[in-house]
Amino acid sequence: MKLILAGTVLALMLGACDSGTGAELTELTLVTHGSFAISDETLAAFTAETGVTVTILTSQDAGLLVNQAILTKDNPIADVLYGVDNTFLSRAVEAQLFVPYESPLLDHVPDSLELDPSVTPIAFGDVCLNYDKAAFVDSLPPRNLDDLIGPDYAGQLVVENPAASSPGLAFLLATIEIYGEDGWQDYWAALLANGVEIAPDWETAYYGSFTGGGGADRPIVVSYASSPPAGVIFSEVPLDEAPTATVIEGCFRQIEFAGILKDSEPARALIDFMLSETFQEDIPMNMFVFPANENASLPQEFLDHTTIPNNPATLDPATIDANRERWIEEWTQLVLN
Repeated sequence: MKLILAGTVLALMLGACDSGTGAELTELTLVTHGSFAISDETLAAFTAETGVTVTILTSQDAGLLVNQAILTKDNPIADVLYGVDNTFLSRAVEAQLFVPYESPLLDHVPDSLELDPSVTPIAFGDVCLNYDKAAFVDSLPPRNLDDLIGPDYAGQLVVENPAASSPGLAFLLATIEIYGEDGWQDYWAALLANGVEIAPDWETAYYGSFTGGGGADRPIVVSYASSPPAGVIFSEVPLDEAPTATVIEGCFRQIEFAGILKDSEPARALIDFMLSETFQEDIPMNMFVFPANENASLPQEFLDHTTIPNNPATLDPATIDANRERWIEEWTQLVLN
């Protein structure tokens, strides 16, 4: 897997020992996925607080990120990894990829996000059905996954291929959690009979087919709970109301973690900083996911236009890891063949 240096080395000048000793600076490498983003101001705050020289390496996605880290476990390519999520966590845990570390700031993180002591939850997002409000002025939008197989919503839904798309996989996992091993394939057969469209990725689904994203003819899409505020933030004209909304039943929660690959005090300091309010409050507007630290404030756009599901679907990471490839293959045979 090709790793790409993302931008320049972040000059975050922390000494390896007490100041005034003249010791050489310590350097850290953070490896992460391509969607990682944080503001220059936040990085500057880390510089002021701790001072590590950090090189950021990026991978294509979470799955490749974890696989590469496992392959190089005996000679890690980085000090800290950010971006392993609950759909790939068990693979990393079984490989004993991370050095366990318990940040003191975990006291401010909900227990539901703490899935393994070897990693630190940093952010979460919910994959949910989104609908175009304009398409449902004279009718009711769907309330849950069951509604999608009814005649009122025939030909209205577009979803992503779970073999190639993170939200597509999350939606598949939601159907498996809700309908069980004995029922999820019947549910997908019913979706097919009701005219579901399969897109190769989120961009094609949201912008190519979903009417709420400027697409052709589908008013319902698998997207994120953070998509409605994003529609307000990136609108070319000021909006008082989001043009899309979230169906809060049938969502699947994705949790992103950071873990230490090579133990050191600066590596632990980076984990702590990623859980600090400074970093956490910068997450929503840069990565459009939610901070794990409950003390972190959300941007006003998120407060005004986001509904976070109370009971999103979840699956044990070990169950996902043991069955992921089989489920995707079974889905492919059923839906695409």
